[in-house]
Amino acid sequence: MSFDTIPILDLSRSQHRSTKPTFLADLRRALLEVGFLYISNTDISQLLVEDVISNGKAFFELPDDAKLAIQMKNAPSFLGYSKLGNEITAHRTDFREQIDLSTPHPLPSPTAPLYHNLLSPNQWPDSSILPTFRPVFESYITAMSHLATRFTSLIAEALDLPPTAFDRFFDKDQQHKLKIVKYPDVSQLGFDDTNAPGQGVGPHKDSMLSSYLLQVSPHRGLQAQNLAGEWIDCPPIPGTLVVAIGQGLEALTHGVCASTTHRVLSPAAGEGPRFSIPFFQGVSYDATFESVEVPLWVREKKARLGAQRDGVEFTFEKGRWAHLGEATLWNRCKSHGDVAERWYPEIWAEIQGVKKGAGGIADETNKEDAAVERGGVGRPLEVAKDAAIEAR
Repeated sequence: MSFDTIPILDLSRSQHRSTKPTFLADLRRALLEVGFLYISNTDISQLLVEDVISNGKAFFELPDDAKLAIQMKNAPSFLGYSKLGNEITAHRTDFREQIDLSTPHPLPSPTAPLYHNLLSPNQWPDSSILPTFRPVFESYITAMSHLATRFTSLIAEALDLPPTAFDRFFDKDQQHKLKIVKYPDVSQLGFDDTNAPGQGVGPHKDSMLSSYLLQVSPHRGLQAQNLAGEWIDCPPIPGTLVVAIGQGLEALTHGVCASTTHRVLSPAAGEGPRFSIPFFQGVSYDATFESVEVPLWVREKKARLGAQRDGVEFTFEKGRWAHLGEATLWNRCKSHGDVAERWYPEIWAEIQGVKKGAGGIADETNKEDAAVERGGVGRPLEVAKDAAIEAR
């Protein structure tokens, strides 16, 4: 079965005994058949959302030197500002600029695993210029963390599991991430043909547990790919968030909750920039490749539906990595070469296929439409540890 629309679920139905069973049935269908859905009535304050939108847009109005002062390559955490055209997906440039933020964490211990570099303080814009930016986004991240935790318990129940089934995969101070993204329209990209489609972000699957997208502007552009390979529009719907199942949840459910490939097309010439704010629910980087035992009847139902074949390979390949954090770090290095080249040179060399014994990565990187390559020899990511610790 291939979906041709994205389901919309009213989250308030999960709060009442009379409507919760049908809500969970609808959620189960969305998880097994689509992997993408809208949720409404999230209880996130509308005033907070409005503050998030205004502060997010204001960030991109800052002068370049103010944004570059907190650019991502300043630190090994992959947090901070990325300028236009600085990220790669499916071997093509993504035409977007963005800032990555996360729940607050101190610098990791020098003896911590290398992937704990991802758990670090944020880089915030100058508070004398944007005085409300930090408190607004810290409040939003907190609110979204509560929402994501609540929704994950509903996912568990929809799979006929206890609501606490996924709790053991979260840290006490679990990191969640957020991006504030601006996609310029194609007239601002310097194309000779302004009618040519631009890649806002190429075909990919989110690598976290799940993501919750606030579509700020009215532009279309977000699309999810169904089992037939068709691209289905996910237009903005006021009062909703778009939920995408991530590869983390796919790994923890042995593919029952499969992550759906999606992309964003650049706005057409003259439409102005598209803004969006995705929140990514994390999972413990120290988690191993354990999984929950989804009931047989749910697994059989999923098996009858078939699987997506789209060229986007699976990040959390069991047997290649010891911990989810290793796979996440590798994935971040592939997307942000400037950060990887500075802080993780050996990983970057292996990704590029120039390190002796890289074992076929150069061939892998020539695959069209593959957003994630498996890479070379599976091993713990210790190779850049000394350099990263020295630079802390």
